[in-house]
Amino acid sequence: MNHLKQSAGPDIVPLIDLSDFHTPDGRAKISKEIRAACLSVGFFGIKEHGVSKEICDNANAASRRYFALPKAERMKDLIDDRFRRGYMPTIDGPRAVVESYELSLDLPLEDPDVVAGHFLHGPNRWPENHPWFRAAIEPYLEAMLALGERLERLFALSLGLEEYYFVELCKKPIFHMRVLHYLPQTEEEKKTHMATGAHSDYGMHTILMPDLNGGLELQLRSGEWIKAPCVEGTFVINVGDMLELWTNDLYVSTPHRVIGLTGRDRYSIPAFFSPAFDTVVECIPSCLVPGEKPKFVPLKAGEYLTRRMSLETQEDKGGYDAVGGHRKAAY
Repeated sequence: MNHLKQSAGPDIVPLIDLSDFHTPDGRAKISKEIRAACLSVGFFGIKEHGVSKEICDNANAASRRYFALPKAERMKDLIDDRFRRGYMPTIDGPRAVVESYELSLDLPLEDPDVVAGHFLHGPNRWPENHPWFRAAIEPYLEAMLALGERLERLFALSLGLEEYYFVELCKKPIFHMRVLHYLPQTEEEKKTHMATGAHSDYGMHTILMPDLNGGLELQLRSGEWIKAPCVEGTFVINVGDMLELWTNDLYVSTPHRVIGLTGRDRYSIPAFFSPAFDTVVECIPSCLVPGEKPKFVPLKAGEYLTRRMSLETQEDKGGYDAVGGHRKAAY
């Protein structure tokens, strides 16, 4: 394992203030800060983001309350194969310390993409016997969708594009949110595997409400691993594979992992954003210098995500060449 720095300071992973988002000059300033972070480490924190403390606190409390329920009670909400919604229990092996509740964009059964059977398209399911879970988590999900759109505007400005360039491509995003619970690991278990192994995120970008206990680590381009900062009231944002492809490797989709916390439970809520299913993701011309060619072949967002997710449990590596051999998620 590479040497691990104790923590990432603001000189490595900046904390960006979004309080001036609602003015053109403010968005221009923020987008420059985002560009600098994306060119270097692919991670940054945000504060004054517009998501209320009450919404975050309620979601955190509901997560802890839900995972404290008896296992038999949680199993009544067992995840369905068709829509990938519901409770996902721990699985023997490397995932033996992680359980989650899976949610996505809430779509009716008659929606054309649902009828077509597109990956992650369908209705959400909620615990029937515990309405308090939906009452707390659904407002948080809606707040993530709104925050994601604001970030898409900033990403576009950071690349010199029209402000709503990515918003137009994400009008019906492939969106997935995981309410996560990491069980405490023993020191012996930590030697065997990470709580979540090193991986890059498949989509465009991710918003994470982290556990203030820590546990998230990211890998610099030098290969060195560092601890991601944890600041109360902030979110951690990272670039995904698709944004790396769109920018021809200018913006870095950084590998990251989660270590187990000996003797402590860990909770977090990541929200993953990708464009609409049929969006063709290909190099943005302005990201090429004169004479340079795209490094990656174009791909359809939905097809790529479907392939990558299915390959998590298979040895077939056919999907990785689609973006020039991106890193395999290690679970």
